[in-house]
Amino acid sequence: MDMVMKLGTSSAVVIFTKSSCCISHSIETLIRSFGANPTIYELDTHPNGKKMEKALMKLGCQPTPAIYIGKELVGGADEIMSLNVRGKLKQLLIRANAIWV
Repeated sequence: MDMVMKLGTSSAVVIFTKSSCCISHSIETLIRSFGANPTIYELDTHPNGKKMEKALMKLGCQPTPAIYIGKELVGGADEIMSLNVRGKLKQLLIRANAIWV
């Protein structure tokens, strides 16, 4: 779990994903559309991917996607989409210094 926490807080936006997950790709595309450049960890290709996947599940996430913004675990696709629909995702990215206006 320590590795996930360390990697999750290493950048303004971090996405834990799997290379074959279309939802993860959609979330990455959404975040990039605001101008952010997320750090991506693909669990199915990462040497410690299985351990990281288990740690994310212990944190209450579906394995993928799991998104950290501003050094905090925001959650998965549902949480990101909800923030976007409510107009709060951009504000969160700005506060995390992931984008500038």
